[in-house]
Amino acid sequence: MEPQLLHHVGDGVATVVIHHPAKRNAMTTPMWRALPPLLEALGARADVHALVLTGEGGTFCAGADISTLRESPGEAQSLAVLAEEALAAFPKPTLAAIRGYCVGGGSQLAAACDLRFAQEGSLFGVTPAKLGIVYPASSTRRLTALVGPSAAKYLLFSGELIDTERALRTGLVDEVLPEGELDKRVAEFTRVLAARSLLTQAAAKEFVNGRTDRDAHWARAARTGGDTAEGVAAFLERRQPRFTWTP
Repeated sequence: MEPQLLHHVGDGVATVVIHHPAKRNAMTTPMWRALPPLLEALGARADVHALVLTGEGGTFCAGADISTLRESPGEAQSLAVLAEEALAAFPKPTLAAIRGYCVGGGSQLAAACDLRFAQEGSLFGVTPAKLGIVYPASSTRRLTALVGPSAAKYLLFSGELIDTERALRTGLVDEVLPEGELDKRVAEFTRVLAARSLLTQAAAKEFVNGRTDRDAHWARAARTGGDTAEGVAAFLERRQPRFTWTP
């Protein structure tokens, strides 16, 4: 099978799989190019309430396919930034499910997700210093927001790989699961996300990401969108809410 992005939708969750097992799921130029339109299509679907990004088999993503960097490094980096920004802007909650190597462009994609769950034994690295590449400013800011200035400098200056214990301690990942438990935990948690108010999630995502100029927009959506009334009614009636708001 050619290197590609696979996807499927079920139970309100879209799953995107980075599929290039011959090269530890390294991202090729066509794969970088394909990610933004795929995300746009999935984000527009009313039956998608959350998105999981993962890799085929035992590896998340080992970064960009080095052959693409040799052929056209500027284009490859520009496409990677566009893909990262499209993932960060996805209008619904996103979660990276990580096994094995999450390195270079793989870490770039994982950091662009809202949350990151990893299997024990996974390895993380931000490796532009090994290739003489300038890490994009937007990617650097996003990494720094996750792990803080000192840890970001450690990763960027050295390019060294860190284990799940250190990744959890620095905030690069949110949960670490024993081998064999990652898929179950991701499925359980995304079911929770899909059952919650997308109105609340979308507003919170904007605010946490630093956009604070749409307070009036979200206040109006809360008044007219129906989720607030449904949430209060469900609480008083002691039943599960049936939220319907969509972007």
